[in-house]
Amino acid sequence: MTDTVEGRNFRDVLGHFPTSVVAITTTDSDRQPRGLVVGTFMSVSLEPPLVSFLVDGSSNTLRTIRTAGRFCANALAGNQERLSRQLAGGLNRFEGAAWQESPLGNPVLDGIVAWVDCTVEKIVGLGDHQLVVGRVRTLRVESMKTPLLFFRGGYGDYLSSAALLLDRLVGW
Repeated sequence: MTDTVEGRNFRDVLGHFPTSVVAITTTDSDRQPRGLVVGTFMSVSLEPPLVSFLVDGSSNTLRTIRTAGRFCANALAGNQERLSRQLAGGLNRFEGAAWQESPLGNPVLDGIVAWVDCTVEKIVGLGDHQLVVGRVRTLRVESMKTPLLFFRGGYGDYLSSAALLLDRLVGW
C-alpha cells in the first residue's frame, strides 16, 4: 500500500464511474452568459434544498459565479455532446447556443433535460478545486430526453451507454 497515486491511473480508474454532464451557467456584470461543464453535480440536502459541484479553482467562470452569487445547473440531453464540448472550452462558449433567462437571471439552455436555479450558499477550497454549494431557488424538468453521460473517456446517453456495457458483458 502506498500514499502515492499516479495521476494518469487515477483518471483512468475514476473514468469507470459514469457521470452526468451538467452545464453550469451564470451571467457577468454586462449580462453576458458564462458557463462551464462539470461531471460532479450532486444533491446535498433536502432541508434546506442544497446542491453542489466541483470546479477547478483557476476557472474564470468560477470568478463570475462568485461575483454574481448565483448559477444554474443544466442537465444536458444525450444529443447535446457538441454543446458540451463547446461549453467546455474556448472563448465563444455560447456562440449559437439558444437559451432563456431563469428567474434568477441565469442562462437555461434549450433542449436540456432539467435545470436547477441557485444562489451561492458556500464555496470551499478542496485541493486544486473549489466545491460550490448552491441553495435551490427554482427547478424544473424540461424534457423526458435521456441525459448525456461521460464514461470511460467518452460521451453517450443513458440508453446507448447501458446497451454498450451490456453488449460487452455478454460478449457481442
